[in-house]
Amino acid sequence: MSERIITSRDNALVKRARAVRDGRLRELIFVEGVRLCEEATQSSLSIQDVICTERSASEERGGRLLAGVQALGRPVTFVSEAVFASISDTKTPQGFIALALRPETNPEALLKNELAAPLLVILHRVNNPANAGAILRTAEAAGATGAILTKGTTDIFSPKALRGAMGSSFRLPLWAEASFQEALAWCQAHGIKTISADLRAVHAHTEVDWTEPSALIVGAESTGLTTEETAQADATLRIPMRPRVESLNVAVAAGIVLYEAARQRAAGSGKKSAISNQ
Repeated sequence: MSERIITSRDNALVKRARAVRDGRLRELIFVEGVRLCEEATQSSLSIQDVICTERSASEERGGRLLAGVQALGRPVTFVSEAVFASISDTKTPQGFIALALRPETNPEALLKNELAAPLLVILHRVNNPANAGAILRTAEAAGATGAILTKGTTDIFSPKALRGAMGSSFRLPLWAEASFQEALAWCQAHGIKTISADLRAVHAHTEVDWTEPSALIVGAESTGLTTEETAQADATLRIPMRPRVESLNVAVAAGIVLYEAARQRAAGSGKKSAISNQ
C-alpha cells in the first residue's frame, strides 16, 4: 500500500474525487462511508484510490476496513477532517471514500444464475436516485436475479443511488442504458414475461404466478408508465389499496410485489396465474 499526506501541492486526487462525486468523471464511481467501502472491498469492484481521515482509520471498524484495503494493495491518502468534508457527499461524513472503476453492465449478466427462473426488475425512467437504490436493495433481498435500467433512469452508480442500494449495486446483475424496447425484446427472446404495474389493471399482484420467468416493470415516480408502454407489457397488475389512496412510492410498490414473488417461490407454488395467458 502507498500512504501519503496530501498537501497544497498535492491536491490532484482531491480534485479528481470531487469530479467523480459530481458526475464529471464518468469512468469512476464515488463510494462513501464505512459500510459501503466495506462492501466495495468485498466485491469485484476495481478500487483505484481510498481517501480517509486519521480519526476514522483509528477507530475499530475503520481500522479493519483500512487493513482490508491494505490487503488489496490499494493506495490510501490521509486528509484532514476539513479537506474530507469538502469532498464528502453527505452531511455527516464517516471518513472513508473509495474511488472505483465504473462496473460494466450488460444483458448477459442477467442470465448468470442458472439455478433460478429469472426474476427481474425493469426500472424505466425512475429518476430519484434514493428510490432506484432502494429498489435494487429490495430486489436483492427478495431474491430477484437482476435488474434492467432503461435510458432516462437515474445513474444507479451515483453517490445517492449507491447509498440507497447499500451494496446491492455491487452484487446484483445489472444492465443499464437499455432502451425500453430493447428491454422488452430481450425479455421476450428469453421467455421472460413482462408485467407492468397499472392502477387500472384487473388482476392483483397476488394473482400472478411469480414462479415463472418474470420481469416487473416500474415507471417514473411522478408519471408511471404511459398507456402505450403499459400496453407493450405481456400483462398488468395492480396493488389493492384502500379508497382515497391513489398511489404508492415506487420503491414501496416494487417491494410489495417482489416479496409476493419471493413468497410464491419459497412455497414452490405451481398455481396457474389469472393473467398468465394474457
